[in-house]
Amino acid sequence: MRPPAECLDSATVAPALFHPRRQGGAPLDGPRAFDATIAADDGTALGLRLFPAAAADAPLVLLFHGNGEIAGDYTALADLWTERDVALAVADFRGYGLSGGSPSASTLQADALAVWRGLSGVLKARGLAPSARVVMGRSLGSAAACAVAAHARPGPDGLIVESGFADTFALVHRVGGRCPLDGLSEDTDGFGNPGLIGQVDVPTLVLHGAEDGIIPASEGRQLHAAAGAPDHRLMVIPGAGHNDLFAVAPEAYMDAVERLVRTAVTG
Repeated sequence: MRPPAECLDSATVAPALFHPRRQGGAPLDGPRAFDATIAADDGTALGLRLFPAAAADAPLVLLFHGNGEIAGDYTALADLWTERDVALAVADFRGYGLSGGSPSASTLQADALAVWRGLSGVLKARGLAPSARVVMGRSLGSAAACAVAAHARPGPDGLIVESGFADTFALVHRVGGRCPLDGLSEDTDGFGNPGLIGQVDVPTLVLHGAEDGIIPASEGRQLHAAAGAPDHRLMVIPGAGHNDLFAVAPEAYMDAVERLVRTAVTG
């Protein structure tokens, strides 16, 4: 898979695009949450925190988080997923949480594919056999999720994009990065989310805040319009910004996610 333009890894862009921090404390290893690592293509350890549901065959959502988050941040929210009989796995970008290495735009999507491939072994080792697997990406994580949904074989049974972006370079400039635009194309040099989501044929849900000041709701609508799946859904949450969709409308948010997951289970 083609990596994004080199400028996204430059000193004028990467510090604005990535805000990594490490996971403190010992790794978790219990029945309600456990940590694991999966090797990237170059051997870098990529961290994963998994929250199993009660049933071993409960459907699972693999979530790629935003650029200022780590997998451990989802520990306080995981019960809201598992009480709906949905298991949650949250993957860290390299340089984040329990992952090794340093953040890199050029490896982000390839790393996501490596996590997807390695997830089966992690689940099997714990006796988990999800009835469906859905990939989800929030904000920057939308580039990871869309890459998995478009390129993984076998791929996921569903895709969820929350606060996702359609224009990589517009996002870079909004967050304070500087990348020359002359001669660059979203499809060939950016993360290419619109083109990727257009290749996806599994049920797709796009969630966005109506008042998002970082990635405008118009970009969520653009991704929804570009979606290739016959079943593609859009929920724009009134009054929500970029990081508070769940806080503004928790029941509506989780209901939409659960409906997509149940659709993925039934095929």
